[in-house]
Amino acid sequence: MYAVTDPTTGEVVETYPTATDAEVAAAVDAAHAATAWGRSGSVAERAALLRRLGDLHAEHSAELAASIVREMGKPLAEAEGEIGFCADIYHYYADHAEEFLADEPLDVTSGPGTAVVRRGPVGVLLGIMPWNFPAYQVARFAAPNLAVGNTIVLKHAPQCPGTAALLERLFAEAGFPAGAYVNVYATNEQIADVIADPRVHGVSLTGSERAGAAVAEIAGRHLKKVVLELGGSDPFVVLSTDDLDSVVEAAVAARLDNTGQACNAAKRFVVVADLYDAFVERFTARLLDSATGAPLSSAAAAETLARQVGEAVAEGAVLHGSGERKGAFFPAGVLTGLTTEHAAARQELFGPVAMVFPAADEDDAVRIANDTPYGLGSYVFTTDPEQAARVADRIEAGMVFVNGVGAEGAELPFGGVKRSGFGRELGRLGIEEFTNKKLIRTVA
Repeated sequence: MYAVTDPTTGEVVETYPTATDAEVAAAVDAAHAATAWGRSGSVAERAALLRRLGDLHAEHSAELAASIVREMGKPLAEAEGEIGFCADIYHYYADHAEEFLADEPLDVTSGPGTAVVRRGPVGVLLGIMPWNFPAYQVARFAAPNLAVGNTIVLKHAPQCPGTAALLERLFAEAGFPAGAYVNVYATNEQIADVIADPRVHGVSLTGSERAGAAVAEIAGRHLKKVVLELGGSDPFVVLSTDDLDSVVEAAVAARLDNTGQACNAAKRFVVVADLYDAFVERFTARLLDSATGAPLSSAAAAETLARQVGEAVAEGAVLHGSGERKGAFFPAGVLTGLTTEHAAARQELFGPVAMVFPAADEDDAVRIANDTPYGLGSYVFTTDPEQAARVADRIEAGMVFVNGVGAEGAELPFGGVKRSGFGRELGRLGIEEFTNKKLIRTVA
């Protein structure tokens, strides 16, 4: 089940044994035993471990990046950038953990005495991580929760076992005690048992809608909180510009990040009518010219994208592009002739294919942007600041980026609404999800 399959060749280059039931139980046992560390140590001590972990990511950047490239085909420069972002995340929570977790005095108006909210750990958490950002996804879940003092059982994607092992090694090398972070090569059935275990107090999953629904169903039966970051079909709304070429450059970057395999990548480009033809011409040329040539994560991923594109064309869409799919390699392309009635308009295309929609005006652009089951991120480009504020307020998404792309940061919350999930990671909000906000009321 856990195997490294080089997407450039389709060759299985390394396999890892799936955990036995006894090994999964031992992982939960270890994480539960380590909760004593999280409850007794100081925030400053945990912050020091996170700082060291961030340093280790920087020191082992080449090794981690090479592992990511081998397992899921990410271009090397992007893999190196991912590891750099991980280091930033660990350092961010090291810098701010004491501030975020400080006691919060409350103004008491109901009687005499004082009150304070004290933030502390809830215990063992389960993390279920995807393949598309094998180190970054772990960092944004693990960093805030280890800062609080929670302990983690981590199930990584089956195609990223090598990176999973490297990460577990770095946590140990940073000085985290045994059980604070435990990697487990578990099956879905075993994970269902972990969720049901009364010692596990929460689950964070980044992945597909199907996986999120399955995990939420099990967690709900056992009264466990979940954070879900699921799919996205982010709109990129172009309303006005005095430099179309720069907007096109931003659009290409937003579509081709991770070879188009990012939940919050721009996927639907909504362009007002007077800019539409020029945008499509320049965007198509630039997208095809900028394609990385990297494979998708697997041949199966490329097959799924081919089916979606083929169905869109069968419904009347026009595909602008050239080349054929070969194994995991998929040629970049642009789909036009779409309306919100097409099935593809309501799907997530995970790869280097963009959908472009004409909009009559601002209201129509907002309508198209919101006509999706997803609500993760979005992008708005306009020269009018008032319009930017107005449209950002109207878009149904967890994140709106105005006149820029690639503007994520460790300090900025990440998450969505609708079928893109719920809960937030990163920033101050990311440390609040699995925290016991204990009220201590002293009357006399």
